Amino acid sequence: MQERIEKALEKIRSALQAHGGDVELVSVHDGVVKVRLTGACVGCPMSMMTLRNGVERALKEEVPEVKRVEAV
Repeated sequence: MQERIEKALEKIRSALQAHGGDVELVSVHDGVVKVRLTGACVGCPMSMMTLRNGVERALKEEVPEVKRVEAV
């Protein structure tokens, strides 16, 4: 599952990097994916929207076992 999550993150990484940010996988446990938003995403008021509407949505589409995504 972790490998599929990494591949899904690669697909959305370019969009984040285009805005000066990035995302890295921290851990996966029982369908809960923990990620770290970096770069311009740190402190951005839209980062939670990016997390829910971008990262979480993309991961759930690619890896149906994902229950939720949390930022750490």
